[in-house]
Amino acid sequence: MSDAPGATAWAVYLLECADGRVYTGIARDPGQRYAKHLAGKGARFTRSNPPKQMLGWVWVASHGEALRLEIAWKRLPRAQRIAALHERMSLANGCGARASIVHEGE
Repeated sequence: MSDAPGATAWAVYLLECADGRVYTGIARDPGQRYAKHLAGKGARFTRSNPPKQMLGWVWVASHGEALRLEIAWKRLPRAQRIAALHERMSLANGCGARASIVHEGE
């Protein structure tokens, strides 16, 4: 599931949980991390709030940038968080970058 653009790239991803809440996280391989969440081996939050689907992810150049974006998105309400993801995905795809993918219903 990974389409990482570079060796140092990190992804900031959103998961929709079974109760409708949105979880924000970072990973080098978002597909592998999603599988861990599904298996109950991810973050404490997703162990008690199982993920329903991966909403998508965006690639950033470094771990530090991923942490900053994750913190910024976690401060946003649910709808704004999803809108921010879609906006970044649209910008990346408009430039022809392999920066993001939306996966639903996995």
